[in-house]
Amino acid sequence: MNYALFDDAGKFLAGRVMSEADSSIQVELDSGKRVKVKSSHVLLRFEKPLPAELIAQAQALAREIDLDLAWEFASEGEFGFADLARDYFDASAGPVQQAAALFRLFEAPHYFRRMAKGVFRKAPEETVKAALLGIERKRLQALQIQEWAGELVAGTTPQPIRDQLYKILFRPDKNAPEYKAVVEASRQSQRSPLDLLKAAGAITSPYQFHWRRFLFEEFGKGTGFPPLEAPPVKDELPLAEVAAFSIDDSQTTEIDDALSVRGLGTGTVVFGVHIAAPGLAILPDSPIDKVARDRLSTVYMPGWKITMLPDAIVEKYTLAEGRDCPALSLYVTFDEATLEVKGSETKVERVPIVANLRHDKLDAVVTEASLLGDAPADYAFATELAFAFRLARHLKALREVVRGKPENFNRPDYNFRLQTADGQSPASEPAGDETVTISERRRGAPLDLIVSEAMILANSTWGGWIAEMGVPGIYRSQASLAPGVKVRMGVKPAPHAGMGVAQYTWATSPLRRYVDLVNQWQIIACVRNGRMAPLSAPFKPKDATLFSVISSFDTAYAAYNGFQTGIERFWTLRWLQQNGVAELDAAVLKDGLVRADTLPLVFKAAGCDGLPRGTHVRVRVDGVDLLTLDVHARLVARLDDEPAKDEAAAEESDDAEEAGAGPLTLAIDVTEETPPAEGAATPA
Repeated sequence: MNYALFDDAGKFLAGRVMSEADSSIQVELDSGKRVKVKSSHVLLRFEKPLPAELIAQAQALAREIDLDLAWEFASEGEFGFADLARDYFDASAGPVQQAAALFRLFEAPHYFRRMAKGVFRKAPEETVKAALLGIERKRLQALQIQEWAGELVAGTTPQPIRDQLYKILFRPDKNAPEYKAVVEASRQSQRSPLDLLKAAGAITSPYQFHWRRFLFEEFGKGTGFPPLEAPPVKDELPLAEVAAFSIDDSQTTEIDDALSVRGLGTGTVVFGVHIAAPGLAILPDSPIDKVARDRLSTVYMPGWKITMLPDAIVEKYTLAEGRDCPALSLYVTFDEATLEVKGSETKVERVPIVANLRHDKLDAVVTEASLLGDAPADYAFATELAFAFRLARHLKALREVVRGKPENFNRPDYNFRLQTADGQSPASEPAGDETVTISERRRGAPLDLIVSEAMILANSTWGGWIAEMGVPGIYRSQASLAPGVKVRMGVKPAPHAGMGVAQYTWATSPLRRYVDLVNQWQIIACVRNGRMAPLSAPFKPKDATLFSVISSFDTAYAAYNGFQTGIERFWTLRWLQQNGVAELDAAVLKDGLVRADTLPLVFKAAGCDGLPRGTHVRVRVDGVDLLTLDVHARLVARLDDEPAKDEAAAEESDDAEEAGAGPLTLAIDVTEETPPAEGAATPA
């Protein structure tokens, strides 16, 4: 009987020869399947043993061939596998020995190079030694992976895995032994990587896990600053004839903006918006600019923040009370009776800051009734604040006409306050075990409205002015209020439907947002050079740098806001734990998602999937997971017969609804923004 062994795309098969042609043969395999084989692919013809026996015996014998000895026996030039079989076994080596030599040669490319089918050549001695070292390294690495996996399953974390924790989970090198060990341990233990690592002691503090993960992803080089010195403002600036005051939270150190009111009772009032002017001293491409451009924004979180600029530099330019501060000022003149705009002017000057007013100390005092004269106004700047409030409501109403619908502030913002065991605010970054208090701060409260409308006035006015001057800037626009239409950034003015303005920049927070600093440079160029500003502004029309700034800022700002949302969710869940909250009242959103009435918390509640949007419910909190930020909750009762119409919720995108509501997402494979309102005061 005539049999043949042949190469089928690197796989060796054998069968009975049925027929032959000039360049091919037909072979019947043991399965009964008949295949056509090129003659050049036939490596060995034999009469016995049977094909299956030949392959089985040859495979067993191949494992006994000593590769080092075979390499020594092999000819220096090209040779066939049968030649090696005769040299290695004996001169009468039969089909089994020849097939064994073929299999062994084929599986050892580090010893023998494949020159043609069945033809090989010895690899150089240096190549063999290097390959053997590599094989040994892989063997030792495999043993190390198994050892680490065993430790993880047993409940301890090897130090190399502890050191690579965040990289393994969120930005893994899937060829790294640390990653492979976690995957193997997860497979062996039938546990998720996060549960496995938590049980093994790699994650001891949920707060530190979230915090260190964020630092790993966004501040890989740390949060410290290089040595920097704040340059002085060299310009001889005139002193403004105003008494300006700022309105911020008590924790705010980066005081970017202040207000002034002149001319009350004269029929013509000049309303001033004064913005800290680091752009007068910090120049593009300077060391400080490079730091600011690298960070792009201050990062906010309860009890802590990572500033865009070093504290010493912020202190140099912040609008601190008792100082005459360099500022970029917008003066808008209004008819006192009708609030009609009579004109506007932008100046670079020194502004006397006479007071830094604080929201948290005045919100309960500066009420709508006191500002409207229906209650006593026993506080500083009462008349100025009363006019500013009247003006703010007027400006808001004008925007709402353009917007086509009223702005709805049905839901509050929230303030988070952390206290250590001694009752003090954290002096450094929080540890995660502080006591948290959460208080409501209703959007649209008088002081909030005054500040936000003043900033919108400045940002929209300056955006239009620099466009008229032919100077590019960074704008924010929104084509319409239709669901899913996002706010976008660009270099050309365009309407912002959500704000109800013809154009809108960010230029009022240059100490904490980089795009504001960029826009401030452009505005200053317009103040200094008028119609010649396009030639002297740091960024010219079609400047690619502006597009680069926009791209980088969008990415960083989304990441920072995402972290702020996530860490606020952490502290909200801590608040539930600390206060032993078992039940919450909430409103249904969709797909089982509900929003708590008095907390910044969106979560899934079992039993709410089929309820209409806006339905008011009570849910029981069965538990929270501070690591995954999950809430385990179920419906207890429906609190109303008809769902309430939630216009504010209806305006939100699905993305906003679900921000922070999902589980922690890992990059490891073993087979998660609700940004502040436009124009709102930035949290401290």
